Amino acid sequence: MTPPSNDDLGFSHRTRKNGDVELLHHGKLAGTLRGAAAQDFLAEVHDGSPADAQQLMARLTGNYKHGNERTAAGHPRNRR
Repeated sequence: MTPPSNDDLGFSHRTRKNGDVELLHHGKLAGTLRGAAAQDFLAEVHDGSPADAQQLMARLTGNYKHGNERTAAGHPRNRR
């Protein structure tokens, strides 16, 4: 498993014996990469910083902010 970093978003990963990569979010399985996708992921994580790895895992699992959270807060149905 990957060690936590200063820019920790709660993601980690582990490689299985068969080459699959499991992406974990706060210790729970968030996604699995197989084949070429797993190898590409491992190469990118190896070459990048821990913060970049966190962002990559967030994008791959779909668990990231989309940029519209601030505008959505001002929508009439969300104001209370």
